[in-house]
Amino acid sequence: MNVSVFFIPVLLQLAGVVVVIAEIIIPSGGILAILSLGIFGYSLYLVFQHVSSSAGFLFLGMDAILIPVTILLGLKLLAKSPATLQTKLSSKNGVTVQSSELEFYIGLEGTAMTDLRPSGIALINGKRVDVVTRGEYLEKNSPITVFTVTGNQIIVQKKENA
Repeated sequence: MNVSVFFIPVLLQLAGVVVVIAEIIIPSGGILAILSLGIFGYSLYLVFQHVSSSAGFLFLGMDAILIPVTILLGLKLLAKSPATLQTKLSSKNGVTVQSSELEFYIGLEGTAMTDLRPSGIALINGKRVDVVTRGEYLEKNSPITVFTVTGNQIIVQKKENA
């Protein structure tokens, strides 16, 4: 058996693994996956045609094990990579549900500087802030009260005794 005939399919198998890893790292929309499938297929074709059927089945079995293992290991390593987003958010890392700065506005009164339909700008405590009503329309210069704060939204309502 000629060693060079066996060498090219082995190189193609390694190139296919590299392309699978590149597909995991680089978002290509499946183009690299199709390319790797073609590389593995051509490698199998060369082995079956120019080496032997038993060597072809050996390569086929190796591919059946090698490809899923490569994908699983690649995804595991990618999940632990600093390049990916972390899955856990915590207040230790500065992540909070509500900004304590916005909670300061609860109960304060102000004036709508624009029509609130339902969002707009209000003057509260001498500052221009983006506000939202609970769905109702309030005209410009209407007196308002901060009802609550949800996330990064200041929710206001018309001042009761206005």
